[in-house]
Amino acid sequence: MRGYDREMREPVTVNRANRHRGEVEAVIDGERRILCLTLGALAELETAFGAESLVDLAARFASGRLKSADLTRILACGLRGGGNRLSDADVAEMAVDGGVAGAARVVGELLAVTFGAEQDGVAPSDRAPSERKTGEGGASP
Repeated sequence: MRGYDREMREPVTVNRANRHRGEVEAVIDGERRILCLTLGALAELETAFGAESLVDLAARFASGRLKSADLTRILACGLRGGGNRLSDADVAEMAVDGGVAGAARVVGELLAVTFGAEQDGVAPSDRAPSERKTGEGGASP
């Protein structure tokens, strides 16, 4: 029969994340998962980090000084916001594709799409220096 003589392959997964809705996709524990920091997830993070407002929360994240426990909490909130029913403890036991660096990358992408640091799907750190706004994506001139 036609098509049956070809080697069976894993189906190609098309990106399902909608960055305009603040979603990112990541491979966590071997599965493609959607993460999104919904208002509920942001409220959870405000409480967890003792932030008085979203501005305080964004300032904390912008400092770039996140502990591994912070990465776990942000990933867990993002996963729950994306429809995954996982506790922080569950997420702490999961493997992120790319290890700790991969987890940091996912968190960075998630924060960028949530707080509007991306333009046209390009993170500030990926833009040419002449395209960056002052204070964005690194040191100012």
